[in-house]
Amino acid sequence: MIRPTVARVDLSAIESNLREILRFLDAPRASHLAPRDHAPPDTPRASRFAPRVIAVVKANAYGHGASEVGLALERAGAAMLACADIEEGIVLRRAGVRIPILVFGALGISDLDGVFVYDLIPTISTPSAAHALAAAAAKRLPGQTGVRPGSDPGHSRQKLRCHLKIDTGMNRLGFRHDNLARTLPEIAQSEHLAIDAVYTHFATADEPEHPAFAQQRERFEKVLATLPALGITPTYRHAANSAALLRDERVWYDCVRPGLLLYGIIPPPLAAVLSLRPALSLHSRIVHVKGIRAGEGTGYGLHSVTDRPRTIAVVPAGYADGLDRRMAGRTFMLVRGKRVPIVGSVCMDMTTIDVTGMDVSTGDEVVIVGEQGGEAIGMREIAASIGTIPYELLCRVGTRIERLYD
Repeated sequence: MIRPTVARVDLSAIESNLREILRFLDAPRASHLAPRDHAPPDTPRASRFAPRVIAVVKANAYGHGASEVGLALERAGAAMLACADIEEGIVLRRAGVRIPILVFGALGISDLDGVFVYDLIPTISTPSAAHALAAAAAKRLPGQTGVRPGSDPGHSRQKLRCHLKIDTGMNRLGFRHDNLARTLPEIAQSEHLAIDAVYTHFATADEPEHPAFAQQRERFEKVLATLPALGITPTYRHAANSAALLRDERVWYDCVRPGLLLYGIIPPPLAAVLSLRPALSLHSRIVHVKGIRAGEGTGYGLHSVTDRPRTIAVVPAGYADGLDRRMAGRTFMLVRGKRVPIVGSVCMDMTTIDVTGMDVSTGDEVVIVGEQGGEAIGMREIAASIGTIPYELLCRVGTRIERLYD
């Protein structure tokens, strides 16, 4: 039995969004792209091939469903998927994803078997992670014991392919950009680790006026220039998330890492330059309609006390489903093609909306996010209304909400 509140995920929109990103990356250079195998890493952007796409599907593909979305992105031409941890990578492999999968996050010593069994590409972001991976590779790679059947990791190779993360100023994971002469030589000399790629992450890509973006780019460029002297010559370089991809062509390098763009949302406050389609919509149905008198409120705290009789409708979706409590009094839902305000309080399982003057009935469809009758409410609008970001709202869509795939 399907609960009244469901999320509809349009996989064709996700595939279309990826193709639109690929066109955006390719079109300006279509007349002079060099073949990938003949483009040296230091070739200027104006004469280099279009970057490949590492499609980010961490956090259950931003709430859309990692297995289904991962397969759709593979079909649409993603060169690689990226997830947060080994467990997320295993979910993708078990779903049937065959393209390379990059693991962004910190790696625990106890869970490294999944890297080898499921042919995942780990990130080296700390010395301890490098040591743990090297030790695990020394045990696992020579005999290739436990490598996932049907995978193509290069069964004869004796080194584990990894990506190296450089901290250029975000101050989370990564090797400090100004301390590499001390931290990297041991990794470069490892008999069991092969640094396939090097990358960084921008802290302020979505803040156009912040000077840190340019500073991080300059630091990363300096790192790229010094890596060969430290014994590391990566094949690929990547840095650009969705916001950076839109902002600055100079940070496209060999690969880009769109996340939010894949799901049809332009990272605020940036303006739209791509023709994208939101992939996720939230739908519910009215379960009760009732009148309240002047001077009465509704829900916990009895907020939204009315000065005249009103009609409210109860929607079976609340903060346990991912709705933010701050939505009450600030945002809307759609009923019969019209915006109706959320009133009272967003409860765990229910929310009330003001439908005064409307002809509504139990069973009428309610659109929480999406389109109805020519009106639309998007995650970016809701996020702006309550002072958060669309990333958070997407990832909070609850697990008890069934995803229906179109």
